[in-house]
Amino acid sequence: MENTKDLTEHSSRPERKRRDSFGMFDGYDSCSEDTSSSSSSEESEEEVAPLPSNLPIIKNNGQVYTYPDGKSGMATCEMCGMVGVRDAFYSKTKRFCSVSCSRSYSSNSKKASILARLQVTGKPPTKKAKVLQKQPLVAKLAAYAQYQATLQNQAKTKAAAVSMEGFSWGNYINSNSFIAAPVTCFKHAPMGTCWGDISENVRIEVPNTDCSLPTKVFWIAGIVKLAGYNALLRYEGFENDSGLDFWCNICGSDIHPVGWCAASGKPLVPPRTIQHKYTNWKAFLVKRLTGAKTLPPDFSQKVSESMQYPFKTCMRVEVVDKRHLCRTRVAVVESVIGGRLRLVYEESEDRTDDFWCHMHSPLIHHIGWSRSIGHRFKRSDITKKQDGHFDTPPHLFAKVKEVDQSGEWFKEGMKLEAIDPLNLSTICVATIRKVLADGFLMIGIDGSEAADGSDWFCYHATSPSIFPVGFCEINMIELTPPRGYTKLPFKWFDYLRETGSIAAPVKLFNKDVPNHGFRVGMKLEAVDLMEPRLICVATVTRIIHRLLRIHFDGWEEEYDQWVDSSRESQSGSSKQKKKAKSQQYKGHKKMTTLQLKEELLDGEDYNFLQGASDQESNGSANFYIKQEP
Repeated sequence: MENTKDLTEHSSRPERKRRDSFGMFDGYDSCSEDTSSSSSSEESEEEVAPLPSNLPIIKNNGQVYTYPDGKSGMATCEMCGMVGVRDAFYSKTKRFCSVSCSRSYSSNSKKASILARLQVTGKPPTKKAKVLQKQPLVAKLAAYAQYQATLQNQAKTKAAAVSMEGFSWGNYINSNSFIAAPVTCFKHAPMGTCWGDISENVRIEVPNTDCSLPTKVFWIAGIVKLAGYNALLRYEGFENDSGLDFWCNICGSDIHPVGWCAASGKPLVPPRTIQHKYTNWKAFLVKRLTGAKTLPPDFSQKVSESMQYPFKTCMRVEVVDKRHLCRTRVAVVESVIGGRLRLVYEESEDRTDDFWCHMHSPLIHHIGWSRSIGHRFKRSDITKKQDGHFDTPPHLFAKVKEVDQSGEWFKEGMKLEAIDPLNLSTICVATIRKVLADGFLMIGIDGSEAADGSDWFCYHATSPSIFPVGFCEINMIELTPPRGYTKLPFKWFDYLRETGSIAAPVKLFNKDVPNHGFRVGMKLEAVDLMEPRLICVATVTRIIHRLLRIHFDGWEEEYDQWVDSSRESQSGSSKQKKKAKSQQYKGHKKMTTLQLKEELLDGEDYNFLQGASDQESNGSANFYIKQEP
């Protein structure tokens, strides 16, 4: 993309000086007067339009690539030793043939020492520390290397999980003064829509660990710091002494609002370390807690409800084929964890050919979706459903915004910028290859498309992963030009003129920017979408409108990924569910205010144990806690 002066020199139309919400000029369609027609509705779902015949074809590792020129050179993968076309290799350095090899090489050299440090010392990771949990890739890449060496083994070896119990979010946050993204940023996560105003200084009742009584007893603690679901707590009475501060998950079963002990007949016991500080703990608590805030009385119920998921095991769905992104396959829900689905492709006999995604992911659909919009679909060899398997009801899937394709709309051949699904750290020059029904588009990355279109991918017209021409330049993001394109630096105007193409009109793109709440530098747990089994310690490093750049702590920047800030706003749910969630949030928006009054009651609403000894009580005291709605 050139500046506005260049546009006026090359374009026959007057320059458009009005900028839209993307801060862009919508003037690139002047480079061509012709537009390509949309795909024929009579085309078979298994057919793909051929690429232009004037592009040279190069084969690499069984995949066919096309390039603007045939002088790409060769390279050797430093991990598996495969020789292939250099421009088809992964990353800027072109040292590896694929993402798997690149990560495998990095894992071999660094992961062992970092895991050892985490597990032996229990200290937080250093600047180059690794991922949080699940699949460390070590076992996986050993199997992968063996596969590459023999080229005979067709069975996929399941990666072994390595415990990451040595990692502590609390230590990591505290020792580096990090700030964690709040729960309210994650609308798709449990409690994301009904977290309310839980914040510092909220009081809760928690188990008293500074006690030698044989039974579980409780004491009141205040929130000192929040990090997602985790809270740094300090027992009442310690004032500015942080010696016994501790982290815990406030959605846990042992966390309760103030007043729960009174209602449940559980004893309150002050920590042994500070028992000597006050002779009348009852009066101390009444003074300290009057006017304070605590959790809503139904907080634990809301936690439980938010972890009930509509997807169940044995449900059948259509999901993207991870080996051929241009088509979908039938898969079966194997497990549901935190709203994430482990899907096993229906034809997988040993149930190891799986795929992880969130239940609101745009990659999964109801059975029959592909046929209804004209998307390619791999028919299963299984002629009938297996016993116990059943089709997922369509209403459980995320709904996309309705669009009007009758007027000005996307057309085949239009150019745009898109996140590369095979390398999520890059935004690339792309082309609309096919227009499907209901607003879906098949898109290919210029300069590296497979000749059979097997690496085309499907985005909805409202997807936050596609952008108008010039988006990267306006927002100072590096745009990845077509592989083999030598006229650098890349200029959109010249490229459109050379290819005889037009840019997709800016007004057709989704410009909605939700108030997501993320800030640069926030810490979070992020799924590595290139290895979706992994959940990693990550940092938000850039925010462009609704787009977040996620950096995986301890990994090189080339593994960063661009992701949308909000799954919910990307593809909302049904109106009925939206209403229910709105009501839940309204109920939790205000914290419960405590009013404590010292009263003598006929019954013991509170069992209050105090004294120098943990083995006996020197009397009980009562106080009444009134919770106002």
